Amino acid sequence: MWTEGLNLTALTEFILLGITDRPELQAPLFLLFLFIYLSSLLGNLGMIILTQVDPRLQTPMYFFLRHLALTDLGYSTAVGPKMLVNFVVDQNTISYYFCATQLAIFLVFITSEFFILSAMSYDRYVAICHPLLYTVIMSPRVCWVLVAIPYLYSTFVSLFVSVKIFTLTFCGYNVINHFYCDCIPLISLLCSNTHEVEYIIIIFAALDLISSLLIILMSYLLIFVVILKMKSAEGRRKAFSTCGSHLTVVTVFYGTLIFIYVQPKSSHSSDTDKVASIFYTLVIPLLNPLIYSLRNKDVKYALHRTWKKICKCFSLKS
Repeated sequence: MWTEGLNLTALTEFILLGITDRPELQAPLFLLFLFIYLSSLLGNLGMIILTQVDPRLQTPMYFFLRHLALTDLGYSTAVGPKMLVNFVVDQNTISYYFCATQLAIFLVFITSEFFILSAMSYDRYVAICHPLLYTVIMSPRVCWVLVAIPYLYSTFVSLFVSVKIFTLTFCGYNVINHFYCDCIPLISLLCSNTHEVEYIIIIFAALDLISSLLIILMSYLLIFVVILKMKSAEGRRKAFSTCGSHLTVVTVFYGTLIFIYVQPKSSHSSDTDKVASIFYTLVIPLLNPLIYSLRNKDVKYALHRTWKKICKCFSLKS
């Protein structure tokens, strides 16, 4: 739909093609993604609340885990509800300003996740390589700085990229071959010269991916050197178990993104990109709380203690 005046054509909405146009798949996919999103919502909200209220989880490790859950919740919620609505409406439309807002919110949280994962790897490095100085180095002030900087930086990147895209001129064609407003599908609809905005996106994406990954790799390289020097097998086992959950999350997250962006253009297809996008926008936010709850004894004990308290409260009321 367009509004015309002064020989200009301004888009007021976009049409999202969604995940599939096959009618027989709409209902099963809606139920599947509803289950995934609600499970992710419950898992991440639960992790945020648990690490906030349980006195034994008031450590830097769980402080960063709380913010990881917050970023997962943020970008999955930016995408998930609108995608679910699109399964049950006749035409998958999204307004111009809602599209810009969705892109901005998604970029804030997905960019923040890179550097929160880096902060978590630094936290593990200090815990294993400098255990006696851990509480001094990882003070509450330092922890807040390590999450505040990513949030401020990602907000800047998000606003810069979103404003850059949405101040350019869109052609009359307003169909987005995706299930949410993402940079690449939107750029393909622009009539203006897109080289500048493409370079900006590539530079920021490469900077965020490479710099955060280098911090993680350097942290774990130093960790492994210290672990290999340990004489106690029990000490090595405890050190590896401390890093296990974070390493699993990092492998899944970065592995998916590298799979998407390192492929040659000739092997790219819209369907492959959609499947990969589903994985990192909806499945990873579901997996992260599961990985930390299943592999972490402290979280499992905290869940058990909290559940007992809830049951006790209800039994007293009755």
